[in-house]
Amino acid sequence: MLRTVRNLCRAVRIARSLARHNALFPLDLLPQTRPLLRLLDRFQNKAAAGRPGQRLAAALQELGPSFIKFGQSLSTRADLLGEPVARDLSALQDRLPPFPAEIARRTVEEELERPIAVLFREFDDAPVAAASIAQVHFAVTTEGEEVAVKVLRPGIERAMEEDLDFFFWLAEMAERLHPPIRRFKPVEAVRIFAATTRREMDLRLEAAAAAEFAENNADEPGFYVPRVDWQRTARRVVTFERVGGIPIDERDRLLAAGLDPAEILRVATRVFFNQVFRDGFFHGDMHPGNMMIDRNGRIIALDFGIMGRLELHTRLHLARMLMGFLEGDYATVAEVFYEAGFISDRSERAAFTQACRAIGEPIRGLPLSRISFAHLLGQVLSVAQQFEMETQPELLLLQKTMVMAEGVGRALDPEVNMWTLAQPLVEQWVRDNMGPEAELRRAVEEGVEAMRRVPALISRGEQILAGLQPSAPPPSPPVTPPGWLWLILGLALGLALD
Repeated sequence: MLRTVRNLCRAVRIARSLARHNALFPLDLLPQTRPLLRLLDRFQNKAAAGRPGQRLAAALQELGPSFIKFGQSLSTRADLLGEPVARDLSALQDRLPPFPAEIARRTVEEELERPIAVLFREFDDAPVAAASIAQVHFAVTTEGEEVAVKVLRPGIERAMEEDLDFFFWLAEMAERLHPPIRRFKPVEAVRIFAATTRREMDLRLEAAAAAEFAENNADEPGFYVPRVDWQRTARRVVTFERVGGIPIDERDRLLAAGLDPAEILRVATRVFFNQVFRDGFFHGDMHPGNMMIDRNGRIIALDFGIMGRLELHTRLHLARMLMGFLEGDYATVAEVFYEAGFISDRSERAAFTQACRAIGEPIRGLPLSRISFAHLLGQVLSVAQQFEMETQPELLLLQKTMVMAEGVGRALDPEVNMWTLAQPLVEQWVRDNMGPEAELRRAVEEGVEAMRRVPALISRGEQILAGLQPSAPPPSPPVTPPGWLWLILGLALGLALD
């Protein structure tokens, strides 16, 4: 009861903010809340400027850190709010006024358990960036290295937990008031958002993501990830090598510096493709503010708080789906969704295939230069939601990232579509990962891995049986698989690698 009263009071304060920006239209999503929308409509500021999505973004910005993050999360849910609103929310700026430098200094000392003078020769009090969760200060270490120190906002963890509780309550109420909305899985969406947000508030995880990202791209000379200073990193503080450059979307400045935007786009395309398909580990917040170009023309990546992962089977399903659309094979596109377990009700397969055709026919025969795969993926995920697709947070994050990547590509060279540049990479990856040899190789690898587990499984089974028979003798040593099995596996492996 107390929770309900507390959240109702918060809902009133939030409604006031939404009304100030003429952004109460989300209440129109539920039939049960439409009377409330009509009641509150008289209080809306009809003079508020901008499109509905822009007005909603302004209200969320005013409401604070967790609402900014939630708005960015909602930007992946075109199925809920529509594509125009989702597109405007994707531009939501994660900026807030800075908190005092003395708090930042105290946080650094408490987290790293040393006086700041022992850690840094210089520590700039004026932050260079202040976002919803943390702010960044430039500093110079006692060893003389120039660094950027990211520090969490004071009390952000508690504030976030309170807001997350409100979001859960709101999602639960929505499902209770309007059961049909359950197919959009609002509670699950909040759960995913909560997990992502909590991970962002442990800066050690961001440091680890940056280190993994750097390792994955070590062989790419045109791309660079700043080094992590692990000795000056803890849960609420992370320290990176300081880097500088020109924002990637400022084409005129790049040209004035003697840099080639076309070459930068080629590198960006290759790196993005490798992140998604080769590594299955991609930067989930690739807006221009997180990418700059140094004097040597290298792309410098920043901010690794939001990262996405795709397992190999998901990457294979994604590739098959995109190829199906390009080839007009909509039955295969639909089958991918059922094979992957995204959609379970096969009675709707014919209708879903027809829906895929409606999405794919407009792009049939178009050159790659005129196709937006971000838009295509967004459409098919939105349609799949209508067939009660299980929520796929990583694919939603990927679609949002593809939108950003395509936008960066247009800023670098409006005449070139990044997917045209990616075509040979796609073809090579498909040959390496989707042909008969690749299937055989994976089958052999899975068989070898299964055989490795056999002794442990047999031993575990014997232990269970022994537990069921108190008077039984001690279990025998683990059984080794017969030699002929290893011989067959060895021959198959040899054929696969031949």
